[in-house]
Amino acid sequence: MTVHPVRLFGDPVLRTPTDPVTSFDDRLDRAVADLMDTVRHEDGAGLAAPQIGLSLRVFVYTCGGKEGHLVNPEWEPIGDEKTFVNEGCLSIPEISEPTERYARVRASGQDIHGNPVSFDADGILARAVQHETDHLDGVLFLQRLTPEHRRSAMAEIRSSSWFGNAAISAGVIHDQLVEPTGVK
Repeated sequence: MTVHPVRLFGDPVLRTPTDPVTSFDDRLDRAVADLMDTVRHEDGAGLAAPQIGLSLRVFVYTCGGKEGHLVNPEWEPIGDEKTFVNEGCLSIPEISEPTERYARVRASGQDIHGNPVSFDADGILARAVQHETDHLDGVLFLQRLTPEHRRSAMAEIRSSSWFGNAAISAGVIHDQLVEPTGVK
């Protein structure tokens, strides 16, 4: 299909919650194919629709030895164990900071035909499910960081070669992050 440019930090689409998918049609098929082509091209673990400018509640993943997509995803933790490892984002290039996530999750949603899908995930796939679902809710991983790590990430972002262009084109203030509202 098509490889799309990944929207960068500062683009308002990344901070806007998506609408649930209600039409399981050719448009959705194309969106999922484009997302998968783009995440493979970028060598990422996952990619959510807003990252290519689409307000669709869908993401793709290619990590942990698995590839797929989830439409209208939800997740819940399996147990209380959490991990605190470096996490990055294709929309925030070159930035990686320790981020707390649940170690295991149960993901559910639909496939491109509207059929129910569910699976248990751990490791990087569990992290990708949580990270990409955050994107669909307009939440960036920066909002999950400790204050010290957030300050460090913001300093790196401000000094990055891409930040000025993304900041100017989006026309928004980038260092005023809002705390996420709870966990799914």
